[in-house]
Amino acid sequence: MGPVTILAVSPAEEDHLLLSHVFTHSNWKCETARTCVEALEVLRRSGVAVVICAAELPDGTWKDVLAKLVQPVPPRLIVASRLADDRLWAEVLDFGGYDVLGMPFEPPEVIRVVSLAWRQWQHESRSAARC
Repeated sequence: MGPVTILAVSPAEEDHLLLSHVFTHSNWKCETARTCVEALEVLRRSGVAVVICAAELPDGTWKDVLAKLVQPVPPRLIVASRLADDRLWAEVLDFGGYDVLGMPFEPPEVIRVVSLAWRQWQHESRSAARC
């Protein structure tokens, strides 16, 4: 199996650098986008398994990105926020997102959450392929 593609959507360059560093020693390739529009361009051209999206973007929110994840097996969306609390977590789950990561990012937690999201996406992809 080739590298697994993760999409990091954030207007902050430091978020991209940290996430790219976290995935350096893994089989995960980290694509980046700064806006909803850029994220949609990456999603169209790359087979993305997991999206880590900042709660607020210059041209929308995580909800706008989530609404565009309409592939046969959409990537799992993880919302990243400095205000990660139970309310946001419940909202993300209610809207169909996968999970919430608090910021600043803690590499072990990023690896744990992304790994679980990828496993769920992979399981659903294999099930869909059998149908």
